[in-house]
Amino acid sequence: MNIRRFDNVKDAEAVWEILDLVIAGGDTLVFAPDSPKEKMLTYWGSDDKFAYVCEIDDQIVGTFYLKANQPDLGSHVANAGYLVHPIQRGKGIAETMCKFSLQEARNLGFKAMQFNIVISTNEVAVRLWQKCGFEIIGRIPKAFQHQKLGLVDAFVMYQWLSSND
Repeated sequence: MNIRRFDNVKDAEAVWEILDLVIAGGDTLVFAPDSPKEKMLTYWGSDDKFAYVCEIDDQIVGTFYLKANQPDLGSHVANAGYLVHPIQRGKGIAETMCKFSLQEARNLGFKAMQFNIVISTNEVAVRLWQKCGFEIIGRIPKAFQHQKLGLVDAFVMYQWLSSND
């Protein structure tokens, strides 16, 4: 697997395919299942983010971004979002991207990483983030409008990254 920075022009179609397939399910991301391409690509590749793609044999199979979770005095905590192409799931891609992103966050000067809304019914993701060192630090009741299950809880997950503090 190769991870590199997202190129807004070269990678847009492959990243859009992943975004479109994942958000269409309405079960893991907060975006509306019918979100338009332009909106999603603008969000994913916006200037406030460090966006990346993960490739296998020169084919994009996943993507993620890092950004400051909050501005100014909260900017030492990173936030991230990860997507794996549905046909590529179960191959360790998300774990590879997460481990890479944790080191990249340290390299970028972040001292912690926080996931603001991990859908509680996405048990595979919850277990993976815990395996990668994240803790559930809060539960938000009925925070997500799951397209099949209705209102479900979400977790806030957190990991301290800095060994100097």
